[in-house]
Amino acid sequence: MNGDDAARAAALHWLAGGRAAMVVEVLAARGSVPREAGTRMLVAADAVAGTIGGGHLELKAIEHARALLAGRALPRQQHFPLGPALGQCCGGAVTLAHAPLDAAALARWPAAAPRFALQLYGAGHVGRAIVTLLANLPCRVWWIDEREAEFPDAPLPPHIERVCVEPVQAEVALAPPGAFYLVLTHSHDLDLAISLAILQRGDFGFFGLIGSATKRARFEHRFEARGIDAALVARMSCPIGLPGITGKEPEVVALAVVAQLLAQLLAYSQADPAATDVPGTRPAALTESAAP
Repeated sequence: MNGDDAARAAALHWLAGGRAAMVVEVLAARGSVPREAGTRMLVAADAVAGTIGGGHLELKAIEHARALLAGRALPRQQHFPLGPALGQCCGGAVTLAHAPLDAAALARWPAAAPRFALQLYGAGHVGRAIVTLLANLPCRVWWIDEREAEFPDAPLPPHIERVCVEPVQAEVALAPPGAFYLVLTHSHDLDLAISLAILQRGDFGFFGLIGSATKRARFEHRFEARGIDAALVARMSCPIGLPGITGKEPEVVALAVVAQLLAQLLAYSQADPAATDVPGTRPAALTESAAP
């Protein structure tokens, strides 16, 4: 569960338990600021859940929220030019709103929207390391493997779903349009079958295949023999991972791969700054134009 969702979950728990708290919301943000408008933090007399960016701004917000909880007559809104007022180097300005934690405040607090929808094939070492990182990001993940015993016993956050099925490549047809795919199974033959299904479908937002340049060349020959469009194959990322992050340890590979997924989101926003839909539901035309 990511930090924003964890704070909202704490709000549900605290409200149900009758614990007094204040919801601190970034009501407006201008220029360079730690967090965007809509970010929320929960403050009780002895605890804090979530963050509005840390630093002096957050310290002041917590102090103000606790003063309100103590019954002091103070304004419910604060405006901070971060440089002149707080000595922070961000240079922007933030307006904060403070509201008591109640049913109305919770109703105004939306769950974090997923940044992307991902089918992750493979529950080996790298797959597990990727899931560990994605557990704290707002996304929707189907973690797919034919081997039930490979999945860890520990519970997963609600946005990550285990899928144990055979044949696994049939799951490709169930993904939403524009979905992200990562293929890193225990078998080259299985990698090939899944990759063919993804390329034959053709509307992926991102497709990463684990392997070397040699593996890519070998797979490209097989794709060509099956009549796969060369332009689609060119959009496949293999080897996977953001360039410049070196190391073969599963944790390092996972870090490079998740960074690559986030970089793809940046490519989307640059291709269409007005877009607000989530990769996994966006039109294929945009996924093709935004592909690196």
